[in-house]
Amino acid sequence: MVYFYAIAAVLLVVAILAAMYKPFGGYMAWVFTSPKDLAPERWFYRVVGVDSSKSQPWRSYLRGVLAFSLVGLIILYALQRLQQYLPYSLGLGAVSPFLAFNTAASFVTNTNWQSYSPETTVGYTVQLAGLCVQNFLSAAVGIAVAIAFVRGFAQKRQENIGNFWVDMMRAWWRILLPIAFVGALILIALGTIENFHGFVSTATVASGTQQIPGGPVASQEVIKVLGTNGGGFFNANSAHPFENPSVWTNLIQIICMLAIPVSLTRTFGVMVGDVRQGYALAAAMFILWTASFLILIGFESSLHDPAAHLAGGAMEGKETRFGVVWSSVFGTTATGTSTGATDTSYGSFTALGGMMLLLNMMLGEVSPGGVGTGLYGIIVMAVVTVFIAGLLVGRTPEYLGKKIGPHQMKLASLYFLVMPVIVLAGVGLSFAIPGISKGSASVPGFNPGSHGFSEVVYAFTSATNNNGSAFGGLSANTPWLDVALGVAMLLGRFIPIVLTLALAGSMSKQDRITATSGTLRTDTALFVFLLVFVIIIIVALTFFPALALGPLAEGLGA
Repeated sequence: MVYFYAIAAVLLVVAILAAMYKPFGGYMAWVFTSPKDLAPERWFYRVVGVDSSKSQPWRSYLRGVLAFSLVGLIILYALQRLQQYLPYSLGLGAVSPFLAFNTAASFVTNTNWQSYSPETTVGYTVQLAGLCVQNFLSAAVGIAVAIAFVRGFAQKRQENIGNFWVDMMRAWWRILLPIAFVGALILIALGTIENFHGFVSTATVASGTQQIPGGPVASQEVIKVLGTNGGGFFNANSAHPFENPSVWTNLIQIICMLAIPVSLTRTFGVMVGDVRQGYALAAAMFILWTASFLILIGFESSLHDPAAHLAGGAMEGKETRFGVVWSSVFGTTATGTSTGATDTSYGSFTALGGMMLLLNMMLGEVSPGGVGTGLYGIIVMAVVTVFIAGLLVGRTPEYLGKKIGPHQMKLASLYFLVMPVIVLAGVGLSFAIPGISKGSASVPGFNPGSHGFSEVVYAFTSATNNNGSAFGGLSANTPWLDVALGVAMLLGRFIPIVLTLALAGSMSKQDRITATSGTLRTDTALFVFLLVFVIIIIVALTFFPALALGPLAEGLGA
Protein backbone atom coordinates (compact mmCIF):
# COMPACT_ATOMS: atom_id res chain seq x y z
CA MET A 1 0.00 0.00 0.00
CA VAL A 2 2.87 2.38 0.81
CA TYR A 3 4.42 1.79 -2.60
CA PHE A 4 1.07 2.46 -4.26
CA TYR A 5 0.93 5.88 -2.60
CA ALA A 6 4.61 6.44 -3.38
CA ILE A 7 4.15 5.75 -7.09
CA ALA A 8 1.03 7.94 -7.12
CA ALA A 9 3.05 10.77 -5.52
CA VAL A 10 5.81 10.41 -8.13
CA LEU A 11 3.29 10.44 -10.98
CA LEU A 12 1.58 13.56 -9.60
CA VAL A 13 4.87 15.46 -9.25
CA VAL A 14 6.10 14.34 -12.67
CA ALA A 15 2.77 15.26 -14.33
CA ILE A 16 2.93 18.80 -12.94
CA LEU A 17 6.57 19.21 -13.99
CA ALA A 18 5.84 17.78 -17.44
CA ALA A 19 3.04 20.30 -17.95
CA MET A 20 5.34 23.25 -17.19
CA TYR A 21 8.50 21.83 -18.81
CA LYS A 22 8.14 23.18 -22.35
CA PRO A 23 6.53 26.57 -21.64
CA PHE A 24 8.71 27.41 -18.64
CA GLY A 25 11.93 26.09 -20.18
CA GLY A 26 11.16 27.91 -23.42
CA TYR A 27 10.40 31.11 -21.52
CA MET A 28 13.76 31.00 -19.74
CA ALA A 29 15.51 30.47 -23.08
CA TRP A 30 13.74 33.57 -24.41
CA VAL A 31 14.73 35.56 -21.31
CA PHE A 32 18.43 34.97 -21.94
CA THR A 33 18.38 35.37 -25.72
CA SER A 34 16.10 38.40 -26.04
CA PRO A 35 17.95 41.47 -27.35
CA LYS A 36 15.69 43.88 -25.46
CA ASP A 37 16.17 45.19 -21.93
CA LEU A 38 13.23 46.15 -19.75
CA ALA A 39 13.02 49.59 -18.16
CA PRO A 40 14.00 48.48 -14.60
CA GLU A 41 16.93 46.57 -16.08
CA ARG A 42 18.17 49.62 -17.98
CA TRP A 43 17.98 51.65 -14.76
CA PHE A 44 20.08 49.04 -12.96
CA TYR A 45 22.70 49.03 -15.71
CA ARG A 46 23.01 52.82 -15.52
CA VAL A 47 23.47 52.68 -11.73
CA VAL A 48 26.24 50.07 -11.86
CA GLY A 49 27.78 51.45 -15.04
CA VAL A 50 27.24 48.41 -17.24
CA ASP A 51 26.90 48.40 -21.02
CA SER A 52 24.34 45.65 -21.52
CA SER A 53 25.19 45.33 -25.21
CA LYS A 54 28.74 44.18 -24.50
CA SER A 55 29.52 40.53 -23.90
CA GLN A 56 32.37 39.37 -21.66
CA PRO A 57 35.12 36.77 -21.90
CA TRP A 58 34.98 34.12 -19.23
CA ARG A 59 37.55 35.77 -16.96
CA SER A 60 35.62 39.05 -16.90
CA TYR A 61 32.38 37.14 -16.33
CA LEU A 62 34.05 35.35 -13.40
CA ARG A 63 35.29 38.62 -11.91
CA GLY A 64 31.72 39.90 -11.95
CA VAL A 65 30.47 36.77 -10.14
CA LEU A 66 33.17 36.95 -7.48
CA ALA A 67 32.94 40.71 -6.91
CA PHE A 68 29.15 40.63 -6.64
CA SER A 69 29.25 37.71 -4.21
CA LEU A 70 31.99 39.32 -2.10
CA VAL A 71 29.97 42.51 -1.69
CA GLY A 72 26.95 40.45 -0.66
CA LEU A 73 29.07 38.55 1.86
CA ILE A 74 30.34 41.76 3.47
CA ILE A 75 26.91 43.41 3.61
CA LEU A 76 25.21 40.38 5.13
CA TYR A 77 27.96 39.98 7.73
CA ALA A 78 27.67 43.66 8.65
CA LEU A 79 23.87 43.48 8.98
CA GLN A 80 24.17 40.66 11.50
CA ARG A 81 26.93 42.31 13.52
CA LEU A 82 25.01 45.61 13.66
CA GLN A 83 21.60 44.07 14.24
CA GLN A 84 20.96 45.78 17.59
CA TYR A 85 20.97 49.17 15.82
CA LEU A 86 18.53 48.16 13.07
CA PRO A 87 14.75 48.66 13.07
CA TYR A 88 12.57 45.59 13.65
CA SER A 89 15.42 43.82 15.41
CA LEU A 90 12.86 42.49 17.97
CA GLY A 91 15.29 43.36 20.75
CA LEU A 92 17.82 40.81 19.54
CA GLY A 93 21.52 41.57 19.85
CA ALA A 94 24.43 41.25 17.45
CA VAL A 95 25.15 37.82 16.03
CA SER A 96 28.52 36.46 17.19
CA PRO A 97 31.45 36.90 14.75
CA PHE A 98 31.94 33.21 13.90
CA LEU A 99 28.23 32.57 13.45
CA ALA A 100 27.80 35.78 11.42
CA PHE A 101 30.58 34.64 9.04
CA ASN A 102 29.06 31.18 8.74
CA THR A 103 25.61 32.59 8.01
CA ALA A 104 26.88 35.18 5.52
CA ALA A 105 28.87 32.52 3.65
CA SER A 106 25.86 30.22 3.80
CA PHE A 107 23.31 32.55 2.21
CA VAL A 108 25.68 34.09 -0.36
CA THR A 109 26.59 30.62 -1.62
CA ASN A 110 22.95 29.48 -1.86
CA THR A 111 23.58 27.00 0.98
CA ASN A 112 21.39 28.43 3.77
CA TRP A 113 22.99 26.30 6.44
CA GLN A 114 21.65 27.55 9.78
CA SER A 115 23.54 26.80 12.99
CA TYR A 116 21.01 28.78 15.01
CA SER A 117 17.30 29.22 15.67
CA PRO A 118 16.28 32.01 13.27
CA GLU A 119 13.26 33.23 15.25
CA THR A 120 15.44 33.90 18.32
CA THR A 121 18.64 35.03 16.59
CA VAL A 122 17.82 37.44 13.74
CA GLY A 123 15.17 40.15 13.51
CA TYR A 124 12.98 41.12 10.59
CA THR A 125 15.46 43.55 9.01
CA VAL A 126 18.20 40.92 8.81
CA GLN A 127 15.66 38.35 7.60
CA LEU A 128 14.33 40.58 4.81
CA ALA A 129 17.20 42.90 3.84
CA GLY A 130 19.84 40.24 4.37
CA LEU A 131 18.71 36.63 4.15
CA CYS A 132 15.73 37.03 1.82
CA VAL A 133 17.65 39.31 -0.57
CA GLN A 134 20.47 36.77 -0.80
CA ASN A 135 17.91 34.04 -1.48
CA PHE A 136 17.13 35.91 -4.69
CA LEU A 137 20.64 36.99 -5.61
CA SER A 138 22.51 33.74 -4.95
CA ALA A 139 19.92 31.87 -7.02
CA ALA A 140 20.25 34.44 -9.82
CA VAL A 141 24.04 33.99 -9.81
CA GLY A 142 23.65 30.21 -10.18
CA ILE A 143 21.27 30.59 -13.13
CA ALA A 144 23.57 33.16 -14.76
CA VAL A 145 26.59 30.83 -14.57
CA ALA A 146 24.56 27.97 -16.04
CA ILE A 147 23.42 30.13 -18.96
CA ALA A 148 27.00 31.27 -19.62
CA PHE A 149 28.05 27.61 -19.65
CA VAL A 150 25.31 26.73 -22.13
CA ARG A 151 26.50 29.54 -24.43
CA GLY A 152 29.90 27.89 -24.49
CA PHE A 153 28.33 24.93 -26.32
CA ALA A 154 25.81 26.94 -28.34
CA GLN A 155 28.34 29.40 -29.81
CA LYS A 156 31.27 28.79 -32.11
CA ARG A 157 34.51 30.72 -32.49
CA GLN A 158 33.49 33.26 -29.87
CA GLU A 159 35.71 34.74 -27.16
CA ASN A 160 32.80 35.97 -25.05
CA ILE A 161 30.15 34.01 -23.15
CA GLY A 162 27.67 36.75 -22.20
CA ASN A 163 27.37 39.58 -19.69
CA PHE A 164 27.13 38.54 -16.04
CA TRP A 165 25.23 41.64 -14.96
CA VAL A 166 22.64 41.17 -17.68
CA ASP A 167 22.20 37.45 -16.98
CA MET A 168 21.96 37.95 -13.23
CA MET A 169 19.49 40.83 -13.54
CA ARG A 170 17.25 38.96 -15.97
CA ALA A 171 17.25 35.84 -13.79
CA TRP A 172 16.17 37.91 -10.80
CA TRP A 173 13.75 40.34 -12.45
CA ARG A 174 12.09 38.16 -15.09
CA ILE A 175 12.11 34.70 -13.44
CA LEU A 176 12.58 34.64 -9.68
CA LEU A 177 10.79 37.80 -8.56
CA PRO A 178 7.46 37.40 -10.42
CA ILE A 179 7.10 33.73 -9.51
CA ALA A 180 7.98 34.42 -5.87
CA PHE A 181 5.43 37.25 -5.72
CA VAL A 182 2.59 35.10 -7.05
CA GLY A 183 3.72 32.11 -5.00
CA ALA A 184 3.71 34.14 -1.79
CA LEU A 185 0.11 35.20 -2.40
CA ILE A 186 -0.87 31.58 -2.93
CA LEU A 187 0.86 30.46 0.27
CA ILE A 188 -0.83 33.23 2.25
CA ALA A 189 -4.19 32.10 0.88
CA LEU A 190 -3.38 28.54 1.99
CA GLY A 191 -2.43 29.52 5.54
CA THR A 192 1.25 30.52 5.59
CA ILE A 193 1.64 33.60 7.80
CA GLU A 194 2.83 37.06 6.69
CA ASN A 195 2.97 39.76 9.36
CA PHE A 196 5.20 41.96 11.51
CA HIS A 197 3.69 41.01 14.86
CA GLY A 198 6.91 39.97 16.54
CA PHE A 199 6.38 37.72 19.54
CA VAL A 200 2.81 37.38 20.81
CA SER A 201 2.13 36.13 24.34
CA THR A 202 -0.66 33.60 24.73
CA ALA A 203 -2.01 31.56 27.63
CA THR A 204 -1.39 27.83 27.71
CA VAL A 205 -3.67 25.08 29.04
CA ALA A 206 -1.33 24.76 32.03
CA SER A 207 -2.11 28.37 33.06
CA GLY A 208 1.26 29.58 31.83
CA THR A 209 2.27 31.80 28.92
CA GLN A 210 4.01 31.06 25.65
CA GLN A 211 5.69 33.37 23.17
CA ILE A 212 4.38 32.74 19.65
CA PRO A 213 6.65 34.16 16.93
CA GLY A 214 5.23 35.82 13.83
CA GLY A 215 6.95 37.37 10.84
CA PRO A 216 6.97 37.94 7.08
CA VAL A 217 7.20 34.22 6.39
CA ALA A 218 5.35 33.63 3.09
CA SER A 219 7.47 36.20 1.22
CA GLN A 220 10.62 34.32 2.20
CA GLU A 221 9.16 30.83 1.94
CA VAL A 222 8.62 30.80 -1.81
CA ILE A 223 12.09 32.02 -2.76
CA LYS A 224 13.50 29.63 -0.15
CA VAL A 225 12.33 26.70 -2.25
CA LEU A 226 12.13 28.28 -5.71
CA GLY A 227 15.76 29.37 -5.54
CA THR A 228 16.77 26.02 -3.96
CA ASN A 229 18.03 27.97 -0.94
CA GLY A 230 16.43 26.13 1.98
CA GLY A 231 16.86 28.48 4.93
CA GLY A 232 13.74 28.54 7.07
CA PHE A 233 12.18 31.50 8.85
CA PHE A 234 11.77 29.19 11.85
CA ASN A 235 14.15 26.60 13.24
CA ALA A 236 11.73 23.79 12.32
CA ASN A 237 11.88 24.95 8.68
CA SER A 238 9.06 23.51 6.52
CA ALA A 239 7.96 21.24 9.36
CA HIS A 240 6.64 24.37 11.10
CA PRO A 241 2.91 24.87 10.43
CA PHE A 242 3.43 28.63 9.99
CA GLU A 243 5.73 27.90 7.03
CA ASN A 244 4.06 24.79 5.64
CA PRO A 245 0.55 24.34 7.04
CA SER A 246 -0.89 21.58 4.83
CA VAL A 247 -0.21 18.85 2.32
CA TRP A 248 -1.07 21.32 -0.46
CA THR A 249 1.56 23.84 0.59
CA ASN A 250 3.93 20.88 0.92
CA LEU A 251 3.26 19.91 -2.70
CA ILE A 252 3.74 23.51 -3.86
CA GLN A 253 7.11 23.64 -2.13
CA ILE A 254 8.20 20.37 -3.75
CA ILE A 255 7.23 21.64 -7.20
CA CYS A 256 9.01 24.95 -6.58
CA MET A 257 12.23 23.13 -5.71
CA LEU A 258 12.13 21.10 -8.92
CA ALA A 259 10.68 23.62 -11.38
CA ILE A 260 13.75 25.63 -12.39
CA PRO A 261 16.40 22.84 -12.26
CA VAL A 262 14.26 20.52 -14.37
CA SER A 263 13.03 23.17 -16.83
CA LEU A 264 16.55 24.50 -17.37
CA THR A 265 17.29 21.31 -19.30
CA ARG A 266 14.68 22.47 -21.81
CA THR A 267 16.33 25.89 -21.85
CA PHE A 268 19.62 24.13 -22.58
CA GLY A 269 18.11 22.15 -25.46
CA VAL A 270 16.53 25.24 -27.01
CA MET A 271 19.70 27.33 -26.75
CA VAL A 272 21.97 24.67 -28.29
CA GLY A 273 19.43 24.03 -31.06
CA ASP A 274 18.61 20.42 -30.15
CA VAL A 275 15.83 19.89 -27.60
CA ARG A 276 16.57 16.15 -27.50
CA GLN A 277 19.79 16.95 -25.63
CA GLY A 278 17.69 18.57 -22.93
CA TYR A 279 15.39 15.55 -22.79
CA ALA A 280 18.41 13.28 -22.26
CA LEU A 281 19.67 15.30 -19.29
CA ALA A 282 16.16 15.52 -17.83
CA ALA A 283 15.79 11.74 -18.18
CA ALA A 284 19.03 11.13 -16.27
CA MET A 285 17.86 13.49 -13.52
CA PHE A 286 14.49 11.73 -13.37
CA ILE A 287 16.06 8.26 -13.07
CA LEU A 288 18.34 9.32 -10.22
CA TRP A 289 15.55 11.16 -8.37
CA THR A 290 12.97 8.39 -8.75
CA ALA A 291 15.37 5.57 -7.85
CA SER A 292 16.52 7.43 -4.74
CA PHE A 293 12.95 8.11 -3.63
CA LEU A 294 11.72 4.54 -4.11
CA ILE A 295 14.72 3.09 -2.26
CA LEU A 296 14.19 5.61 0.54
CA ILE A 297 10.53 4.60 0.82
CA GLY A 298 11.64 0.98 1.10
CA PHE A 299 13.97 1.74 3.99
CA GLU A 300 11.38 3.90 5.77
CA SER A 301 8.43 1.50 5.42
CA SER A 302 9.88 -2.04 5.44
CA LEU A 303 10.48 -2.34 9.17
CA HIS A 304 10.26 -5.12 11.74
CA ASP A 305 9.26 -2.74 14.52
CA PRO A 306 5.57 -3.40 15.41
CA ALA A 307 4.98 0.27 16.25
CA ALA A 308 6.30 1.32 12.83
CA HIS A 309 4.04 -1.24 11.15
CA LEU A 310 1.00 0.11 12.97
CA ALA A 311 1.95 3.68 12.01
CA GLY A 312 2.48 2.71 8.35
CA GLY A 313 6.22 3.42 8.47
CA ALA A 314 8.98 4.99 10.54
CA MET A 315 6.95 7.99 11.71
CA GLU A 316 9.29 9.14 14.51
CA GLY A 317 10.47 12.64 13.61
CA LYS A 318 7.95 13.01 10.77
CA GLU A 319 4.92 15.27 10.53
CA THR A 320 1.67 13.30 10.71
CA ARG A 321 0.07 15.65 8.20
CA PHE A 322 2.62 14.54 5.57
CA GLY A 323 3.34 10.92 6.52
CA VAL A 324 6.17 8.72 5.29
CA VAL A 325 5.48 9.16 1.57
CA TRP A 326 5.33 12.95 1.31
CA SER A 327 8.11 13.39 3.86
CA SER A 328 10.27 11.14 1.68
CA VAL A 329 9.31 13.01 -1.51
CA PHE A 330 10.25 16.27 0.16
CA GLY A 331 13.51 14.88 1.57
CA THR A 332 14.58 13.33 -1.73
CA THR A 333 13.79 16.57 -3.54
CA ALA A 334 15.49 18.84 -1.02
CA THR A 335 18.72 16.82 -0.98
CA GLY A 336 18.58 16.00 -4.71
CA THR A 337 18.49 19.73 -5.33
CA SER A 338 20.65 22.14 -3.33
CA THR A 339 17.68 23.27 -1.24
CA GLY A 340 18.29 21.81 2.19
CA ALA A 341 14.76 22.59 3.36
CA THR A 342 13.05 19.97 5.47
CA ASP A 343 9.50 19.10 6.44
CA THR A 344 10.70 16.43 8.84
CA SER A 345 13.75 15.58 10.95
CA TYR A 346 16.39 14.09 8.68
CA GLY A 347 18.29 12.78 11.69
CA SER A 348 15.21 10.71 12.57
CA PHE A 349 15.19 8.80 9.31
CA THR A 350 16.34 5.20 9.55
CA ALA A 351 20.09 4.76 9.21
CA LEU A 352 19.83 3.54 5.61
CA GLY A 353 17.10 6.06 4.81
CA GLY A 354 19.39 8.84 6.01
CA MET A 355 22.11 7.35 3.83
CA MET A 356 19.93 7.91 0.76
CA LEU A 357 19.58 11.61 1.63
CA LEU A 358 23.35 11.78 2.03
CA LEU A 359 23.89 9.98 -1.30
CA ASN A 360 21.69 12.50 -3.10
CA MET A 361 24.17 15.20 -2.14
CA MET A 362 27.21 13.03 -2.82
CA LEU A 363 26.01 12.64 -6.42
CA GLY A 364 26.97 16.30 -6.78
CA GLU A 365 23.30 17.22 -6.51
CA VAL A 366 22.44 16.50 -10.13
CA SER A 367 19.12 14.82 -9.36
CA PRO A 368 18.19 17.42 -10.51
CA GLY A 369 20.49 19.80 -8.62
CA GLY A 370 20.09 23.42 -7.66
CA VAL A 371 19.06 26.39 -9.78
CA GLY A 372 21.84 26.59 -12.34
CA THR A 373 24.25 24.37 -10.44
CA GLY A 374 22.34 21.21 -11.32
CA LEU A 375 22.43 22.00 -15.03
CA TYR A 376 26.10 22.83 -15.30
CA GLY A 377 26.92 19.95 -12.94
CA ILE A 378 25.21 17.33 -15.07
CA ILE A 379 26.61 18.82 -18.30
CA VAL A 380 30.12 18.45 -16.86
CA MET A 381 29.30 14.82 -16.05
CA ALA A 382 28.02 14.41 -19.61
CA VAL A 383 31.40 15.66 -20.85
CA VAL A 384 33.15 13.08 -18.65
CA THR A 385 30.83 10.34 -19.92
CA VAL A 386 31.51 11.24 -23.55
CA PHE A 387 35.25 11.16 -22.89
CA ILE A 388 35.06 7.71 -21.27
CA ALA A 389 32.91 6.39 -24.13
CA GLY A 390 35.40 7.82 -26.63
CA LEU A 391 38.24 5.95 -24.96
CA LEU A 392 36.26 2.70 -25.13
CA VAL A 393 35.75 2.92 -28.90
CA GLY A 394 39.03 4.63 -29.73
CA ARG A 395 37.61 7.90 -31.09
CA THR A 396 38.15 11.54 -30.25
CA PRO A 397 35.29 12.39 -27.90
CA GLU A 398 32.83 15.11 -28.90
CA TYR A 399 29.87 16.69 -27.16
CA LEU A 400 27.41 18.84 -29.11
CA GLY A 401 29.93 19.21 -31.90
CA LYS A 402 32.75 20.34 -29.59
CA LYS A 403 35.94 18.31 -29.10
CA ILE A 404 36.72 17.10 -25.60
CA GLY A 405 40.49 17.31 -25.41
CA PRO A 406 43.02 17.11 -22.55
CA HIS A 407 42.39 20.71 -21.45
CA GLN A 408 38.63 20.23 -21.26
CA MET A 409 39.00 16.92 -19.39
CA LYS A 410 41.36 18.46 -16.85
CA LEU A 411 38.76 21.10 -16.06
CA ALA A 412 35.94 18.55 -15.92
CA SER A 413 37.97 16.18 -13.72
CA LEU A 414 38.88 18.94 -11.31
CA TYR A 415 35.21 19.90 -11.17
CA PHE A 416 34.01 16.58 -9.81
CA LEU A 417 37.07 16.14 -7.56
CA VAL A 418 36.58 19.43 -5.72
CA MET A 419 33.58 18.35 -3.67
CA PRO A 420 34.90 15.02 -2.31
CA VAL A 421 38.31 16.52 -1.48
CA ILE A 422 36.75 19.31 0.58
CA VAL A 423 34.27 16.94 2.27
CA LEU A 424 36.79 14.28 3.22
CA ALA A 425 39.40 16.84 4.30
CA GLY A 426 36.87 18.59 6.54
CA VAL A 427 35.69 15.34 8.11
CA GLY A 428 39.26 14.12 8.60
CA LEU A 429 40.38 17.34 10.28
CA SER A 430 37.30 17.35 12.51
CA PHE A 431 38.35 14.02 13.99
CA ALA A 432 42.13 14.32 13.70
CA ILE A 433 42.77 17.63 15.44
CA PRO A 434 42.97 17.10 19.22
CA GLY A 435 40.03 18.56 21.11
CA ILE A 436 37.83 19.23 18.09
CA SER A 437 36.02 15.91 18.08
CA LYS A 438 35.46 15.85 21.82
CA GLY A 439 32.13 16.73 23.39
CA SER A 440 30.01 19.42 21.79
CA ALA A 441 32.76 20.76 19.51
CA SER A 442 31.94 18.24 16.82
CA VAL A 443 30.17 15.04 17.78
CA PRO A 444 27.75 15.56 20.68
CA GLY A 445 28.12 13.18 23.58
CA PHE A 446 24.63 11.72 23.16
CA ASN A 447 25.30 10.66 19.56
CA PRO A 448 28.68 8.88 19.55
CA GLY A 449 29.67 6.05 17.26
CA SER A 450 28.47 5.53 13.70
CA HIS A 451 25.61 8.01 13.82
CA GLY A 452 27.83 10.71 15.27
CA PHE A 453 30.30 10.09 12.44
CA SER A 454 27.43 10.25 9.93
CA GLU A 455 26.40 13.63 11.32
CA VAL A 456 29.82 15.13 10.62
CA VAL A 457 30.03 13.56 7.14
CA TYR A 458 26.55 14.86 6.41
CA ALA A 459 27.45 18.36 7.62
CA PHE A 460 30.49 18.73 5.37
CA THR A 461 28.73 17.10 2.41
CA SER A 462 25.79 19.46 2.85
CA ALA A 463 28.01 22.53 3.19
CA THR A 464 30.30 21.72 0.25
CA ASN A 465 27.36 20.92 -2.02
CA ASN A 466 25.67 24.17 -0.92
CA ASN A 467 22.67 22.21 0.32
CA GLY A 468 22.23 23.33 3.92
CA SER A 469 20.29 20.44 5.46
CA ALA A 470 21.65 18.61 8.50
CA PHE A 471 21.24 15.70 10.85
CA GLY A 472 19.84 17.49 13.87
CA GLY A 473 22.06 15.94 16.57
CA LEU A 474 25.18 17.87 15.54
CA SER A 475 26.19 20.80 17.74
CA ALA A 476 27.27 22.89 14.76
CA ASN A 477 27.45 26.35 16.34
CA THR A 478 31.05 26.09 17.53
CA PRO A 479 34.05 28.16 16.41
CA TRP A 480 35.58 25.24 14.51
CA LEU A 481 32.46 24.17 12.64
CA ASP A 482 31.28 27.74 12.00
CA VAL A 483 34.59 28.51 10.29
CA ALA A 484 35.26 25.12 8.69
CA LEU A 485 31.76 24.76 7.26
CA GLY A 486 31.78 28.40 6.12
CA VAL A 487 35.03 27.85 4.24
CA ALA A 488 33.65 24.59 2.78
CA MET A 489 30.59 26.48 1.51
CA LEU A 490 32.70 29.16 -0.18
CA LEU A 491 35.12 26.69 -1.76
CA GLY A 492 32.33 24.31 -2.76
CA ARG A 493 30.48 27.15 -4.49
CA PHE A 494 33.15 29.19 -6.22
CA ILE A 495 35.85 26.69 -7.27
CA PRO A 496 33.32 24.78 -9.43
CA ILE A 497 32.11 28.11 -10.84
CA VAL A 498 35.70 29.00 -11.83
CA LEU A 499 36.12 25.63 -13.57
CA THR A 500 32.69 25.84 -15.21
CA LEU A 501 33.32 29.27 -16.71
CA ALA A 502 36.82 28.28 -17.83
CA LEU A 503 35.30 25.26 -19.59
CA ALA A 504 32.64 27.49 -21.12
CA GLY A 505 35.31 29.82 -22.50
CA SER A 506 37.23 26.88 -23.93
CA MET A 507 34.16 25.45 -25.65
CA SER A 508 32.98 28.80 -26.98
CA LYS A 509 36.23 29.30 -28.90
CA GLN A 510 35.85 26.03 -30.80
CA ASP A 511 34.15 25.58 -34.14
CA ARG A 512 31.33 23.08 -34.36
CA ILE A 513 32.29 19.68 -35.79
CA THR A 514 29.88 17.88 -38.09
CA ALA A 515 28.64 14.62 -36.62
CA THR A 516 29.71 11.44 -38.41
CA SER A 517 28.72 7.80 -38.20
CA GLY A 518 31.35 7.34 -35.53
CA THR A 519 30.09 10.15 -33.31
CA LEU A 520 28.51 9.02 -30.06
CA ARG A 521 24.94 10.25 -30.01
CA THR A 522 24.16 12.00 -26.72
CA ASP A 523 20.38 12.09 -27.09
CA THR A 524 19.70 8.35 -26.82
CA ALA A 525 18.66 5.97 -24.05
CA LEU A 526 22.12 4.39 -24.22
CA PHE A 527 23.80 7.68 -23.40
CA VAL A 528 21.36 8.36 -20.56
CA PHE A 529 22.25 4.95 -19.12
CA LEU A 530 25.98 5.65 -19.48
CA LEU A 531 25.59 9.06 -17.84
CA VAL A 532 23.72 7.65 -14.84
CA PHE A 533 26.21 4.79 -14.56
CA VAL A 534 29.26 7.09 -14.59
CA ILE A 535 27.73 9.37 -11.93
CA ILE A 536 26.97 6.43 -9.61
CA ILE A 537 30.37 4.76 -10.12
CA ILE A 538 32.30 7.96 -9.37
CA VAL A 539 30.32 8.49 -6.17
CA ALA A 540 30.68 4.84 -5.09
CA LEU A 541 34.45 4.81 -5.59
CA THR A 542 34.84 8.10 -3.73
CA PHE A 543 32.53 7.84 -0.75
CA PHE A 544 32.02 4.13 -0.02
CA PRO A 545 34.56 4.04 2.88
CA ALA A 546 32.86 7.01 4.56
CA LEU A 547 29.43 5.42 4.10
CA ALA A 548 30.72 2.11 5.44
CA LEU A 549 31.91 3.78 8.65
CA GLY A 550 28.71 5.78 9.06
CA PRO A 551 25.19 4.90 7.89
CA LEU A 552 26.01 1.41 6.58
CA ALA A 553 27.63 0.41 9.89
CA GLU A 554 24.70 1.87 11.82
CA GLY A 555 22.11 0.31 9.55
CA LEU A 556 23.68 -3.13 9.76
CA GLY A 557 23.80 -2.92 13.55
CA ALA A 558 27.56 -2.46 13.95
